[in-house]
Amino acid sequence: MRHTWRWFGPKDRVSIDDMLQAGVQGVVTSLHHVPTGTVWSPGEIARRQAELALMADGAPSGLKWEVVESLPVSEAIKTQTGDWRAHVENWIASMRNLKEAGIEVICYNFMPVLDWTRTDLAWRRPNGARCMRFDFTDFAAFDIHILQRKGAAEDFPEEVRDEAARRFAQMDEARREELAGNVVFGLPGAAEHFTLQDVRALLDSYAPVTDAVLRRHFHDFLEQVVPVAQEIGVRLCCHPDDPPFGLLGLPRVMSTEADYAERMAAVDLPANGITLCSGSLGARPDNDLPGMMARLGDRVHFLHLRNVRRDTDAIRGSFFEDEHLGGQTDMVALVAAVLREEARRRAAGRADAVIPMRPDHGQDILDDIGRGGQPGYPAIGRLKGLAELRGVELALSHGART
Repeated sequence: MRHTWRWFGPKDRVSIDDMLQAGVQGVVTSLHHVPTGTVWSPGEIARRQAELALMADGAPSGLKWEVVESLPVSEAIKTQTGDWRAHVENWIASMRNLKEAGIEVICYNFMPVLDWTRTDLAWRRPNGARCMRFDFTDFAAFDIHILQRKGAAEDFPEEVRDEAARRFAQMDEARREELAGNVVFGLPGAAEHFTLQDVRALLDSYAPVTDAVLRRHFHDFLEQVVPVAQEIGVRLCCHPDDPPFGLLGLPRVMSTEADYAERMAAVDLPANGITLCSGSLGARPDNDLPGMMARLGDRVHFLHLRNVRRDTDAIRGSFFEDEHLGGQTDMVALVAAVLREEARRRAAGRADAVIPMRPDHGQDILDDIGRGGQPGYPAIGRLKGLAELRGVELALSHGART
């Protein structure tokens, strides 16, 4: 595997020097400041590459931008409203500019409204570490009593509704504001300035968009972008829904192995690929991550390795982000499946035999606590995860020794 690291640009509390000292081989980043739907210009791409090239003292870092995460797909494209056709053309132009700059792997998602959803961004573990958590009952309290979405109560079982009402009644105003802020944090770039009314308006825009409609719109998008990617040599890889089940009355179309198989078959070209995120998919008990890697591995262009622990075996339920070798996904079996796929690719002479991987998320530990970094992206917690994953990979790559 190629060991990469997500970086949020010069404002990231984790520096270029930090990445180098963690043993990172390549960088995953994005142009977060460029408005969604507009073209990523060659100049802006080159500027980000230059920012990665130097350490704090001006010495060359040797690091390169290897994976884009993410090139955003606008809500207009997903709903096929407004300037959606122009947005698709701009997405293709951005893809061409990235390829010209030497970047060949582009991660994106097709999640409506929210990129991810959590109710706690710094949930305390018994050892004092902090992690992100999705509490299904707290989310119900947000949806029914804070957002007050029409029809929200009908989306939850009776026992969850009752407990959500009790919890909401016990929350002080500070906790209610914190809960709302945590959920809204999953809006792309919107943590500080999206209001609940903004969220309601976005949800209203999806009123006519069912699962079937969103699938059709997704296939329309793929039919336009994938042939270009195949022609120019770019590998596209769609990230799964996070969490992989319905929320806020919105459609979900990338939550299961069947979803991925259907999307890949819609435009059956190698460029139409997968970001296998073991954390997002692992939040659903019927997703078999090692099996998915074995069956879909030919199209896996990017790996997010992290682990979650579910509170229940229900399809929709609470979970928290566990240590990389903790949780309920057999990470050793998953890495073994990745290494088998890489061996198959090498035997077939594929240029993409080595799959880029990043240690996704991580618990805040040691000096991460209080640093004020991006939720889920601590320096030391991810370093620990990378070290553990590297150890598993190295052990599995060696034959038995006596």
